[in-house]
Amino acid sequence: MKNIVIISLLLFSAGGVLAQFKPDSTVIYKTIGEVELAMHIFFPPDHKLTDKTVAIVFFHGGGWSGGGPEHFYGQCEYLASRGMVCMSAQYRTKKANGTTPIECVKDGKSAMRWIRKHASEFGIDSDKILAGGGSAGGHIAAATATVNGFNEAGEDTTISCRPKALVLFNPVANNGPDGYGYNRVKSYYKTFSPYHNIKENTPPTLIMLGTKDKLFTTALAEAYKKKMEDLGQRCDLILYKDQEHAFFNKGKSKEMHYQTMIDADKFLISLGYLQGKPVHIKSLMKIDDN
Repeated sequence: MKNIVIISLLLFSAGGVLAQFKPDSTVIYKTIGEVELAMHIFFPPDHKLTDKTVAIVFFHGGGWSGGGPEHFYGQCEYLASRGMVCMSAQYRTKKANGTTPIECVKDGKSAMRWIRKHASEFGIDSDKILAGGGSAGGHIAAATATVNGFNEAGEDTTISCRPKALVLFNPVANNGPDGYGYNRVKSYYKTFSPYHNIKENTPPTLIMLGTKDKLFTTALAEAYKKKMEDLGQRCDLILYKDQEHAFFNKGKSKEMHYQTMIDADKFLISLGYLQGKPVHIKSLMKIDDN
């Protein structure tokens, strides 16, 4: 496992429920100029590098402007406890790097290709790599599956960046005049917006959304779902009553934070990527209270 810095081992309760939010390791997946971008990796219990395990990479929110991989540590640790290799990817932002939304998508695609290229080194099944994210990170995840172009110069585009499934937490996946980010991307929104680039091979998608979200409204999400289904693709939409944008963040609501993890778990079970049953929300809330 070349160039990997071991951070810490995952700690689990006797029941296998997440108990500490730290990655097992980090590795630099991309160097662009003087900027090094890290992948924060969580392994399931007793994981071996000879395994061929389902993996998922998450992209954090922050409006393409800020944020960091820690945003999805909770989701990573929970799904790792359920048997997946989970990752949270750093990408360039306006605040840290002075970059535009274009670089965010370029980094998202680079992250997916890096995981696929190095899958065997980490005990990952290269045919079972998924993606997820929240808000602008949800956009990045969806963009890796839908939009053409926006590739880093010199990158090997023969390696697919397309995930096998998408787990999206209030994604700002429509960047048109009625969606989010139009003022920043209006000159190229038709090629940048996942909604405007849904294809017949777009992977199964879960969208989790609060009904009071003003950045990606219920109407936009329902239109996304219909467009997917008209093309014969699966799109599950779960609406959480009276919840606003970023409702899945722990600082907003512990209950919704854990409920969305459990709902994502159920979606992944339905696709055959996870086995058994999700951890009960009361168990997660009890550990949190302790």
